[in-house]
Amino acid sequence: MRRNDTVLSMKREFFDKLVDRLDHLDKGSLQSYFLRLAREKGLMETIFQALEEGIIVLDPEAQISFANRAAEQFLGFKLANAQGTPIQRYLKDIHWDLVLDLDEYEWSQLVRREIEITYPQHRFMEFYVVPLAAVDEKEEGAVVIFRDVTRERESTAESIESERLHALSLLAAGVAHEIGNPLNSINIHLQLLDREIGCLENEGAKTELKELVDVSRKEVARLDTIIRQFLKALRPSMPERKPHRLSELVEETLEVMKHELKDRRMLIETDFPAKIPPVAVDETQVKQVFFNVIKNALQAMDDGGILKIETHVSDRFVSVALEDNGPGIDPDQLGAIYEPYYTTKTEGTGLGMMIVQRIMRDHGGEIEINTEFGRGTRLTLRFPREDARLNLLGAPHHNE
Repeated sequence: MRRNDTVLSMKREFFDKLVDRLDHLDKGSLQSYFLRLAREKGLMETIFQALEEGIIVLDPEAQISFANRAAEQFLGFKLANAQGTPIQRYLKDIHWDLVLDLDEYEWSQLVRREIEITYPQHRFMEFYVVPLAAVDEKEEGAVVIFRDVTRERESTAESIESERLHALSLLAAGVAHEIGNPLNSINIHLQLLDREIGCLENEGAKTELKELVDVSRKEVARLDTIIRQFLKALRPSMPERKPHRLSELVEETLEVMKHELKDRRMLIETDFPAKIPPVAVDETQVKQVFFNVIKNALQAMDDGGILKIETHVSDRFVSVALEDNGPGIDPDQLGAIYEPYYTTKTEGTGLGMMIVQRIMRDHGGEIEINTEFGRGTRLTLRFPREDARLNLLGAPHHNE
């Protein structure tokens, strides 16, 4: 009842002022006055509709009285249907009555706020509210102004990731250097020891000691190779792309891992259609990708698990899908699997999926993960087809 009285009072006051103004105008001036009002109203609406920012005007009861096109797109409504609807329906968890009454605490919380919305499109929005009473004590209601900051957030996240990876690379290089120096020293001393052993007269002792030295030198060489591969994977160079069949690279990776697969009694099921076209990839880097994701799948499953590997082709991509029957990934942990050093394994480094993501990104590829907690995970790696890219860039055909 109070709202109706307020609205009626506002209407009477408006019409009284209008009639008083019209009493002082002749017929020609009256027509000119209304034309100017119409033009100004049309101009303001045109300006509001042209803005990229969303604008919503609220009445004293926090109900929508006007919204521009951007606001409709951001929040997924049409003004014709939403007019008179409480703004609370679209922006929850805000005490709009306190905001409009200029409550000091609530107003300070709303000077600028960032929210995440999922409908009609996933976005991050920054918005702020201006009660009209803050501008003119006689006015009631408020203006809500929105700005899409999704791209800014993505850019910031990429910048943070780049800085973090740079710091990680510097740390890894420093650690590798500190390990490399002792390894070189050990290798030199093993060479000297091998010479000294050659001077021994006891052939039995000489043979036994040489075998021990050879084993030590092989282990030093293996550690050196691991360090170099780790640095290369962590700081991958730009891909040196050549045409390869992904199925062949998968099979070569499985061949390298055959002893581990046998020890774990893993069953590998492959489905590689013959007509899958080759794609331009860096052989070494893509093998690293396959090694990491297969390793993750094996570690996720108990001995005797099943890993299915398939290749598919679409208009844009050649894909490799790997599906295990492990426990799946906890939805709460899914967003963190690309984080450096994030791992759920006691012996994991937490770098495997981060490296996979970087290599796939450098190839212009995509990663899709479908997982059901307790029932397994399907990971799909999509590599762009070179022939599809050329088709997109080719000159259009003209009918003669």
